Amino acid sequence: MASLLKKLFGIAPRVGREAAMDAFNKRYVSFKELLQANADLAGVMAGLDATLRGDKHMETSEVRKQARRAIFHCERMASTLSEMSGQCDISLGSAVHSIAARIEHELDQHTRGDVPQFTLPLSEVDASMAYSVGGKNANLGELRNMLDMPVPRGFSITIRACSYFLLRTPGLFKNLFQLLKSVDPEKPARIAEISQNIEQLVQEAPIPAEVEQALFAEWDTAFGKNADVVVALRSSAIAEDGVQSFAGQYRSILGVTRQDMLSAFKKVVASLFSPRALTYRAEHGYDLDATGMGLCCVEMVRAKAAGVAFSRHPVDLRSNATVINGLWGLGEMVVDGSGTPDQWLVSRATKKITMATIAHKTVRLRLVRTKTGLVESTLESVPDPLRDVPCLSDDQVRKLAEMVMELERHYQYPQDMEWAVDEDDQIILLQTRPMGLDSASEEHSAPALRHLRPLLSGGDIAARGVGCGPVIHVGEGEDMTHFPEGAVMLLAHSSPNAMAAMRRASAIIAETGSLTGHMASICREFGVPTIMNLPGANSILAEEQIVTVDALTGRIFDGEVQELLALRLVKPQARPSSPALVLLRRIAPYILPLHLVDPRADTFTPRHCTSLHDIMRYVHELSYSQMFQISDRVTDHCAGVASKLVCTVPLDLHVIDLGGGLRNPESRQTTPNDVLSVPFKCVLDGMLNPAVQARGPRPVNMRGFLSVMGQTAIGCNEEGCSRFGQRSYAIVSDRYLNFSSRVGYHYAILDCWCGETLSKNYIRFEFAGGAAANAQRVRRVQCIGLILKELGFTVEITGDRLRARYQKYPRHELCARLDQLGRLLIMTRQMDMLMVDDAAVQSYATKFLNGEYH
Repeated sequence: MASLLKKLFGIAPRVGREAAMDAFNKRYVSFKELLQANADLAGVMAGLDATLRGDKHMETSEVRKQARRAIFHCERMASTLSEMSGQCDISLGSAVHSIAARIEHELDQHTRGDVPQFTLPLSEVDASMAYSVGGKNANLGELRNMLDMPVPRGFSITIRACSYFLLRTPGLFKNLFQLLKSVDPEKPARIAEISQNIEQLVQEAPIPAEVEQALFAEWDTAFGKNADVVVALRSSAIAEDGVQSFAGQYRSILGVTRQDMLSAFKKVVASLFSPRALTYRAEHGYDLDATGMGLCCVEMVRAKAAGVAFSRHPVDLRSNATVINGLWGLGEMVVDGSGTPDQWLVSRATKKITMATIAHKTVRLRLVRTKTGLVESTLESVPDPLRDVPCLSDDQVRKLAEMVMELERHYQYPQDMEWAVDEDDQIILLQTRPMGLDSASEEHSAPALRHLRPLLSGGDIAARGVGCGPVIHVGEGEDMTHFPEGAVMLLAHSSPNAMAAMRRASAIIAETGSLTGHMASICREFGVPTIMNLPGANSILAEEQIVTVDALTGRIFDGEVQELLALRLVKPQARPSSPALVLLRRIAPYILPLHLVDPRADTFTPRHCTSLHDIMRYVHELSYSQMFQISDRVTDHCAGVASKLVCTVPLDLHVIDLGGGLRNPESRQTTPNDVLSVPFKCVLDGMLNPAVQARGPRPVNMRGFLSVMGQTAIGCNEEGCSRFGQRSYAIVSDRYLNFSSRVGYHYAILDCWCGETLSKNYIRFEFAGGAAANAQRVRRVQCIGLILKELGFTVEITGDRLRARYQKYPRHELCARLDQLGRLLIMTRQMDMLMVDDAAVQSYATKFLNGEYH
């Protein structure tokens, strides 16, 4: 009967704490997932964009992988938005599917069939097979088969063998994945523990019989059953030995014999989850549960000497020399930096040795067989007669220089080559990989200019180049229709709205901004030199002051600097159209361009999204609206969910903790000292500021008071004047706050994310209503708008309603604004009574900003 009465009279049933918290948490978890997906997608797009412009190098497999990661993160954003709203947007899903299908179509046009075998002889491998055998195997096969260069005997263990072992061994991957879910890059001790547990799981797991048979069969084919053969078993991951080489992330095992090959195989595979590898992947957005590792099994060279060769100088990019480093014995001491090597510089032009620096070499790494029959690398003393003797002859140095330059010509990119000289004085190449240089560094190196002092320096470069012109300050939302050609655009904060005048700007300066944000992408697309994160630029640089913007090193100079302006005429040399770039150019139009710039435009819809960047912008914007509405779900029927805040704030304020926001979240009462939420604590600090707290009766303007009383008496028949309940809510977590203050006839809602990641940070604030006459309510929001604009907010006012936002700023900047908003929330309660004329708007705003609250 009770439930029937409730249904008939529209009385909402009371919801238990667990059910209510579950509803809040689902939306909050979805929102966190969406923010992370947005940040991940921005990082992927920035990498693809840098590759497209020549500031970064990617292999074809990496382009394909990053494109699919972009699709994945975009789908994550769309699905989490649906979870937050509780309804599926069919048009958004269709837009994502359509764009993803176009990208996949292009990727499929450039995909070779995967290799079904578990092993392959090096004679059947080349550089195009990196996706199947990993980078190290692919490069060795290329050296052997395409360039006829000397490499060790051996074979490749394919990606499929590793994946088959990890995925087909019953229960192994499920257990690994459970451990990987708790990886946190900020907790290195926990990562080390997880890695150790994973290594134990891998070591204890049986290798599938078909993989084991393939390994031994290939060993016997490559080396026979000679018990004296020892090999190096090295990792050969998909991304390894590309420019993002993951060098040192994975394991190599030296001195492996046939009988301990299976154990060594599992140790190398387990290194996919080493502490260093997990930390790197977590911090750079790679999948933690990667299974894409091949292994390179090559006979160990009985090295008399070994080392590395660079086709370009790795430090002095202006040098026209190759660099050869070497030591007696195995080359690991050169690679890991534990030994001081001999070094030679060889002119790329004349092929002559221009410098030789011979080190004093006291120890070397050698292979020895132990009493137990194992072969191990061991440090031993270098014989006295060899300690100050070069480990290479001049002919060998010149030969290595020729080889590494030939590799650069072949790969069309500077190379880092490992080499060894065997006991017969024959050079054998062990591997080669791109050096990972910024390909634009040589063309775009800025002079030091020590005779000039920059006006500003230390900024972050969003788009490289040099620009010069008069400074034009551009405010948020300002009309840029008449922005002058060739001027330097100065912004307080990066904004894609600058796109309207971007092509006319010679350069752009933003006091703050995200390098992976929308505007940075557009600047790079248009080729406009851009520097971000130069605090104080707006106050230091005067309107129409002529400046030179050095977006090569992040500096701003007064006047025209001819040494820098000359660089504007230098065009980077055309880069060869590698297969990776050809593929990237085909898929980039469906990923990188941003067309949805203005959320207020009629075209800001899924139907008008033609790239993943458009989808990203659309979903990100709508996610704010969904979180803004979270307070609408708070009712008096959520029994036992909220803790009443006990303090001197003149509000009936109740707090709901979504995780990490309160010291005692289930307590019926809480105090400001119990608040752990960063944004909520800042707001409370503002509210409780002694200067804001009323000291005695607040002075009342009688005209304003009588107006309020009159409007209340006649019922305030305007829609915006309906009276709200007296209870206010704060929904909090460690970094999140949704504060809903619905008092009397007005409401204020504050929604905020305040963390370490700049691109996620935002404040959204809305204020409306009041009991006074319409003119006074309008003046109040105008006064609030003046205050917020001065604090750097973007403000939109419609009648007596105000909407403001402040986003993509560092955490400390948000904290300062939240404190001010706390003060403002206290002061606005009866501000409408003070708004008796237009002059009061500016007067009260000025007083507030000067700290005069009474």
